[in-house]
Amino acid sequence: MEKRTFSGKTYEDAVKEATLSLQETEENLIINEISKKTGLFKKVEIEVIEKREVVKFIKSQIYELLKDMGVNANIETTTSNEVPKYTIISDQDSLIIGRNGKNLQALSTVISQIVSKEINQSYKFIIDVGEYKLKREKNLERLARNIAREVKNSKVEAKLDSMNSYERRIIHEALKNHKYVYTESEGEEPNRYVVVKPKED
Repeated sequence: MEKRTFSGKTYEDAVKEATLSLQETEENLIINEISKKTGLFKKVEIEVIEKREVVKFIKSQIYELLKDMGVNANIETTTSNEVPKYTIISDQDSLIIGRNGKNLQALSTVISQIVSKEINQSYKFIIDVGEYKLKREKNLERLARNIAREVKNSKVEAKLDSMNSYERRIIHEALKNHKYVYTESEGEEPNRYVVVKPKED
């Protein structure tokens, strides 16, 4: 992944220099300020990485980790709302996904840590195997609606099984505008879970 440095009297000047040199808009760049001089000889230095370079870097890292797992796979890359999605296609889906998606979650976490260290900031992306995550989302949304109906009728809160932050977010989102229940996350990682509670009349 190529990193370039640019400088100017101000941060804005350095960014302008970068966009002109790379023929890219600022939105397509990841920019980190690496040094700043004040006083008579003002100078700001920035490190710039093109987002398309990051997209390719993530794909190569996924391949590397799968290779370490002994998995041969193809990876399809698509982008939705500026978030790259990497769909792994292999004949070892169950191994990559793991029980309740734990291997897939671990893969995503490791890649995220590698990328954050490389570009000095977080970067949003999705890794999926076939349509596992999409199906999992639909199942969790269905679960959320069913639990909400039970809590609404019984007026008794319900604790769900422990979930990772991605899965908890799906439950929260599914019920955030519900008329009769609300959700809260409780417990400590990695055993944090969602509680669906009845709203007071």
